Amino acid sequence: MRQHLSLVVEPHIAFDAENFRTHLSKLLQFPVDAPAIIRPLKRSIDARGRQVKVNVEVEVFIDETPTPVIAFQKNYPDVSKAKQAIIVGAGPAGLFAALRMIELGVKPIVLERGKDVRSRRRDLAAINKEHIVNPESNYCFGEGGAGTYSDGKLYTRSKKRGDIRRVLEILVAHGATEEILVDAHPHIGTNKLPQLVAELRESILNAGGEVHFNTKVTDFILQQKQIRGVVLEDGREISGIGVILATGHSARDIFELCQKKDVLIEAKPYAMGVRIEHQQSLIDSLQYHQKERGKYLPAASYSLVAQTFYKGVQRGVFSFCMCPGGFIVPSATAPGELVVNGMSPSRRDSKFANSGMVVAINEIDTLPYKAYGALAGLQLQKELEQKACILAGGGQTAPAQLVGDFIKNHTSKNLLETSYQPGLVSMDMLEVLPDFIGKPLQDGLQQFGKKMRDYASNHAQIIGIESRTSSPVRIPRDKESLEHLTIKRLFPCGEGAGYAGGIMSAAMDGERCAEKLIEYYANV
Repeated sequence: MRQHLSLVVEPHIAFDAENFRTHLSKLLQFPVDAPAIIRPLKRSIDARGRQVKVNVEVEVFIDETPTPVIAFQKNYPDVSKAKQAIIVGAGPAGLFAALRMIELGVKPIVLERGKDVRSRRRDLAAINKEHIVNPESNYCFGEGGAGTYSDGKLYTRSKKRGDIRRVLEILVAHGATEEILVDAHPHIGTNKLPQLVAELRESILNAGGEVHFNTKVTDFILQQKQIRGVVLEDGREISGIGVILATGHSARDIFELCQKKDVLIEAKPYAMGVRIEHQQSLIDSLQYHQKERGKYLPAASYSLVAQTFYKGVQRGVFSFCMCPGGFIVPSATAPGELVVNGMSPSRRDSKFANSGMVVAINEIDTLPYKAYGALAGLQLQKELEQKACILAGGGQTAPAQLVGDFIKNHTSKNLLETSYQPGLVSMDMLEVLPDFIGKPLQDGLQQFGKKMRDYASNHAQIIGIESRTSSPVRIPRDKESLEHLTIKRLFPCGEGAGYAGGIMSAAMDGERCAEKLIEYYANV
């Protein structure tokens, strides 16, 4: 017998397997110790009322064998002797493009400028403890890309871009917990992502694909408006039937190379601002309407957006990449820069909550940089990061200010305890940020403080700067073929090309680009 149920239950039932089984046994009238298989299908928290409830969709099998949890199986063909295509970048877009190529019978050659995921850890420790930034191995560059050391969010609104369930099943097949198939806003966590990324790489290698680390692409081989291969830093040339460019939002040298080689690029909208940090207990109390969240509810998150005006121009202010129970980390990709980002472990058990709090950058903001053409926004981004670094002392110590003081234009005498390991220095953040970011940020935070008590008080602090929310550059492509508008066989892909905004959307974009490359060029 199979029963399909939609339930509304309390957290202590929804998030405890034993309590959930007892609840179902009473509801369906079967013994608790009966050989029943319980399979949650969907789970979401409803905290709108005074009492938190959890919506659960579940299947119960009694005296019946259920179908497998996932349909995907790791049965990759051997492509060691097949035609090869090049993938530049081993982030989510690049890794999923490689796996899809293998399924379709093409050998992927993955070129990653950074180190393998295990070796990356030493360079991350050097950033945090010694303020040393390796420009080829950091929180953005290396196996798994920026997503490896992040919250590992797997939620996306890009439902038209690909098969979300398929990507989740591939992740489960490579070691992710089955809970990501159930939760409304699934995440993996920065402590578990490295092993999962390594498993994805092993699948590529076992099928005959290639993954090369410490392998930086410095030039394109272009012939008659077609890309035939790439040139590496050591002078070697690699050719293939096509190139998927999946370098991430921080590979500035690739954007500069495109401009130098007359590969069409264009400026795109993006946002910059700060990270805001609270005690997680405060966010829990605000979101769950109770003093403590207890042992069953997960660390609470939030999403905020406001509209402000600065000098007659409307400015969106919004939270970005909120990390419950997380840490703020240094994410610069070159010495002399200061960039902050957020990440969370799988259990989200840090006592801190942080989120990007950013302001939309408008075209008028980049007018002083119009000589840089499509790279105007990138130049603005770069200069603000360098300015923040200089003002804060030249290392990775970050400028910070209590939120209440920031709104009232007071420099903070003292700062709060922080998750940011390199340390903070108290500064007037209006000296760090240009007015077109700082002033709307003040307005937006005041609006958020009216929605959430104490959110915009001196119980929180802002830390700067959060400048890598997305790429300031787009590498344009055809909507149908996904091929670059002027260079044949080149497939711009993922966040760096301006076509994704997270792990899931990047992974799906990687699959689609692989499919199109093979459709057009595998048999030519």
